[in-house]
Amino acid sequence: MHNQRAPLFHLAKRTSLSPARAWTIRLASFVVAILIGGLIFLLLGDDPVSAYGAIITGSLGKKVAIRQTVKIAVPLLGTALAIAPCFKMRFWNIGAEGQITAGAIGATFFALNYYDKLPSPVLLIVMGLAGAVCGAFWAFIPAFFKARWGTNETLFTLMMNYIVIGLVKWLQGGPWEGKPGSQIIPNFASSAVLPKVFGIHCGWIIVLILTIFIYVYMRYSKHGYEIAVVGESENTARYAGMSVARITIRTMLLSGAISGLVGYMVASGANMTLYYSVADGVGFTAITVAWLAQLNPFAMIAISFLLAILDKGASTLQTVMNVPASISDIITGIFLFCMLASEFFINYRLVFRHDSGKEAVSE
Repeated sequence: MHNQRAPLFHLAKRTSLSPARAWTIRLASFVVAILIGGLIFLLLGDDPVSAYGAIITGSLGKKVAIRQTVKIAVPLLGTALAIAPCFKMRFWNIGAEGQITAGAIGATFFALNYYDKLPSPVLLIVMGLAGAVCGAFWAFIPAFFKARWGTNETLFTLMMNYIVIGLVKWLQGGPWEGKPGSQIIPNFASSAVLPKVFGIHCGWIIVLILTIFIYVYMRYSKHGYEIAVVGESENTARYAGMSVARITIRTMLLSGAISGLVGYMVASGANMTLYYSVADGVGFTAITVAWLAQLNPFAMIAISFLLAILDKGASTLQTVMNVPASISDIITGIFLFCMLASEFFINYRLVFRHDSGKEAVSE
C-alpha cells in the first residue's frame, strides 16, 4: 500500500470564531457583493457609483421612498419572526407563503362581508384575529402529520402553498369576484383598511411589538427553552419528559398565526384587497432573513430593512437609468448570495495541504 497524495485543500468545521471576526467576514462579503454588482454595471456601460446612488436615493431619498421601503420591510420582518421558532426547533417550515395567504383570506372574508356591520376598530381587530386563526390552521395541518406520522415537513409545507394559492384563484373568479369576468376581488371599504401612522400603515408597529415578543419568547420562556431542546435533540427532549409532538404542533400554531397576521397586514394595509400572489415571495425571502440573522429577532430588523432598500432601490434603476428589470433582480440576488456565503465561511474554513500537514504534526 502507498499513501495517496493529500488534496490541495479541504473544508474543516470551525470550532470557534470570535464575534468580531464573524462580523468582519460578513462585512467583507457585503463589500464583495458591491464590487461584483459594480462590475455588472460596468459591463452594461453604466457608472457603478451612479447606479448605487440611484438605489440609495430611490429607497431613502424622499419621504415617499422611505415609506415604500418600510412597507416592503414589514411583511419580510413579520414572516422571518414567524418562522424563527420553527427553525430553532429544526422544523423546516417552507409554508409561510401559504400561511400568509390563508391569513389574508380570513381577513378578507370579514372585510367584504362585515364592513358595514361592525365599527372600524372592531372590524380591524376581528380581521386580525381571523387572519391569525386561518394562518394557524394552515400551519396545523403539516404539523399534525409530522407529529403523528413523521411526514416530511419541507415537502408538506411547500405543497400547502400551492393549494391555498389555487383557493384564492377560485375565489377571485367565483364567490368573491367583483365585476363579472374581471376575476378581481373588490377593494376593501375604508373601515377595513389599517390606519396609517407617519404615512405608513400601522403594521410596522405590530411587527416591532412581535419582534420584542419573539425575542422574549425564544430566549426567556419555558416554551422557548423546550423549542431549543427539541432542536438540539428530540431524544434528549423525550428523556427530559417533553412531548415532542405537542411542542411541534404548538410552535407551528404560533408560526402560522404570525404569518396569518402578516397576510392580514398586507391585504388590509398595503394592497387593500386580496389576490393570489398576495404573499409575493415574502415567505421564501424571509427564510434568508432568518438564516442571516441567526434567528435573532433584532438582527432581522436590520436585514429586512437592507433587503427592502435593495428591492425598492433596484426598481428605481429601471426608471432612472433604463436598466432592465432582470438586472435589478440579478443585483439583489448577488447581495443575497454573498450574504449567505458569508455564513458558510463563518462555519467552515479552508485548510490547505501544508496547513493540514502542520496540524497533523502538532497532533
